[in-house]
Amino acid sequence: MNTRKIALVTGGNRGIGKEIVRQLAAKGFRVVLTARDPKAGAKTASTVKGDVEFLALDVADDQSIVQAAEDFGKRSDRLDVLVNNAGIYPDEGFNILTVPRELLVKTFQSNTFGAIRVIQAFLPFLSRADQARIVNLSSGYGELGGLSSGVPSYCLSKLTLNGATIMLDQALRNGGIAVNSVCPGWVRTDMGGPNAPTPVEDGADTAVWLAAEAPHSFSGKFFRQRREISW
Repeated sequence: MNTRKIALVTGGNRGIGKEIVRQLAAKGFRVVLTARDPKAGAKTASTVKGDVEFLALDVADDQSIVQAAEDFGKRSDRLDVLVNNAGIYPDEGFNILTVPRELLVKTFQSNTFGAIRVIQAFLPFLSRADQARIVNLSSGYGELGGLSSGVPSYCLSKLTLNGATIMLDQALRNGGIAVNSVCPGWVRTDMGGPNAPTPVEDGADTAVWLAAEAPHSFSGKFFRQRREISW
């Protein structure tokens, strides 16, 4: 019987997701890296040191989520850690007065609805693990005090993801599954840009800590730099 803990990271082929994969693998996890681009995902999985494998998954596509859960079930009967990292930041050129409905829907599909649907699809595997953990990658833009009219769809999607984290904690706590949101900060990645002050290693740190080390009793809280922050 394989006792090595297994983690699944959505959007793990680049940026913060890739670094989360790297750090979890370095801690001895068997890591399943997911991405919507099979070529990019498989390439990244092959270059990260450790026990890392690729699984195709587009969080904005329900059929892809269902298929990914089915494919995962052929590899393992349990999942110890789920990191919902995949997301988009498409607000350039828009504000709350001009953002079109189509962009709001597109952002919510990836950043919010996708995370919820992935949790639903992989819940049978999480339920079989001993003290499973779910980590949702949020943002300071998702804090009530951090909302910005110039980043409309991203802010609203992360604010709603934080609300989902609270509700998921309520629903799953008695089943032994911890759920948290994490703000990685402004991180130097393709999404964050070259002027961001936080190196990707630090941006991934709190998510990895919540996935691997933090007390289970911290479930239902929002963290940045390993410290609880307000919603």
